[in-house]
Amino acid sequence: MEGSAVSLQPSRTTIGMFPKLLFIAGLSFVATAWASPTIALVLGLIFGLTVTHPFRAFSQSLSQTLLQASVVGLGFSMNLHEVLKAGRAGFLYTFLSISFVIIVGLAFGKLLRVNPTNSFLIAVGTAICGGSAIAALGPVVEATDEEMSVSLGTVFILNSIALMVFPGIGRAVGLTQEQFGLWAALAIHDTSSVVGVGMKYGAIALAVATTVKLARALWIVPMALATAIGRQHHARVKWPWFIPLFVVAAVINTYLPSGTPLYSQLAAVSKIGLIVTLYLIGSNISRAALKTIGVRPLLQGALLWVVVTGLSLGLIYSSIIVL
Repeated sequence: MEGSAVSLQPSRTTIGMFPKLLFIAGLSFVATAWASPTIALVLGLIFGLTVTHPFRAFSQSLSQTLLQASVVGLGFSMNLHEVLKAGRAGFLYTFLSISFVIIVGLAFGKLLRVNPTNSFLIAVGTAICGGSAIAALGPVVEATDEEMSVSLGTVFILNSIALMVFPGIGRAVGLTQEQFGLWAALAIHDTSSVVGVGMKYGAIALAVATTVKLARALWIVPMALATAIGRQHHARVKWPWFIPLFVVAAVINTYLPSGTPLYSQLAAVSKIGLIVTLYLIGSNISRAALKTIGVRPLLQGALLWVVVTGLSLGLIYSSIIVL
């Protein structure tokens, strides 16, 4: 009878399926009405830090594509005149803040003796738009995979913190929706987190935050070109195609009001897409990635972010910076 005994130990196939089923279950949940940006990010972080990601490459690719498509969809809930107003008002602030952040960031990097490439990418990621800026500038400065991972990991961790604490801070100090949207766009790295906190704070905050952040993201191109010229070599610069499409969607929403019911549905689906994006981003932060980052790059990014967050909040709260 020994030969016919049934093993009660789980098979390798069963064990191997568990992370996949867990990831799919989480992905399915965050696409429902019960999920919020914070819940999605926290669930993603829990998954990434406790389980070996079975679909890491797919998840990273999907998060980028889904973010861009969702931003375009949000354009169908925006009025073009408000978009242009916020874009014009944010242009000067963006130029000055990008210059300031890069200079201060490089100074912190030098003080902390951070690898020069990492220091530059973290400064640029903080100044412009997080992972998108790092992904665009990395090839220009010939960053290694490890340098890219360290820089991306640093800004993603800080993004995660921002998504959870910014709405509470904004309400505690009494920021209006316009003020909060501007603050989020100036102080938070990635577009996904900026849109996430805007969604939590209100419709007006979402519109302002998205518009100013996208205007900020346009600086990827001149920054990449300037860096390539400075290094005296030619590099292919990735144009953020989703930004002009966002404007096209706003144009359609503004001048073709007959399609408003459809536009509302597209915007609603896009908000779900952004929540799913935050889950995917959180799931890609692993314990191995945290170990790779090291203390100095993370400290550089954190110090720079605290300076940017505190300074921009003070200027906006005191009405020195207004839309």
